[in-house]
Amino acid sequence: MSNNEHTNTTWLFEITPKNKFFSLNLKEVWQYRDLLMLFVKRDVVTVYKQTVLGPLWYLIQPLFTSITFTIIFNNVAGISTGTVPPFLFNLAGITVWNYFTACLNDTSDTFKKNAAIFGKVYFPRIIMPLSVVISNLLKFGIQFFIFIAFYIYYYYQGAAISINLTALFFPLLIALMGVLGLGLGLIISSLVTKYRDFSYLISFGVQLLMYVSAVMYPMALIKEKLPNYGWLIQYNPLAYVIETIRYMLLNVGQVSILGLSYTFLVTVIVFFVGLLIFNKTEKSFIDTV
Repeated sequence: MSNNEHTNTTWLFEITPKNKFFSLNLKEVWQYRDLLMLFVKRDVVTVYKQTVLGPLWYLIQPLFTSITFTIIFNNVAGISTGTVPPFLFNLAGITVWNYFTACLNDTSDTFKKNAAIFGKVYFPRIIMPLSVVISNLLKFGIQFFIFIAFYIYYYYQGAAISINLTALFFPLLIALMGVLGLGLGLIISSLVTKYRDFSYLISFGVQLLMYVSAVMYPMALIKEKLPNYGWLIQYNPLAYVIETIRYMLLNVGQVSILGLSYTFLVTVIVFFVGLLIFNKTEKSFIDTV
């Protein structure tokens, strides 16, 4: 084709970077919903495909972590969980925490891990991190089933535990954890394209974050024992979600409406900031990854 013919050609479709700095592309995501489900299936099937125990790792990790926390924090350190069995108390916090960390870790390297796919074919890039949040929801469901099994066991053993009516809002809090993990993951994945150090710091940072998120202790305990460091918990939105979920499922602790409102506000801000940065990065990430 000559240069003149090429210049006069009218293309049916032209793929160019979007001019909008902020765009959720819900309509386009819906059009690619089959691809979204395909990525969800890939995430679920391939993770433990070549392992001996397979999906059992979904169960082993929270169980062993709960046992470890019970021995170290409750038996050795003497942290009291009230009338709730320490193992069940820890299992509730760890199950919810695992969903958040899975969403954060798996979306934090979206560009780097999927550079080969992004460079060959077009589809809404936001589909990839969304598939991670959905697939991890299935993993959370499996782990939560184990929590329910131990809950029933302890209940018939006479443990003073009960579910209250606030448990109706349990799915909303899980969604809040997923969106917060997604928002932070979008920010980190965008930074990793230029600054690889973030990929090494994320696992270390998540471990530190767990200790100030009230996963293995009641929030009131830190405020009482370590008043000078209580602000680390009070300004951590994750702590309010975990504390509230334990109140919903175990009827222990307390619910802070102000704290949950603060968590919701932080989640919305983090998600939209992450989406802004993600949309900007996707236009040029292939040159830096």
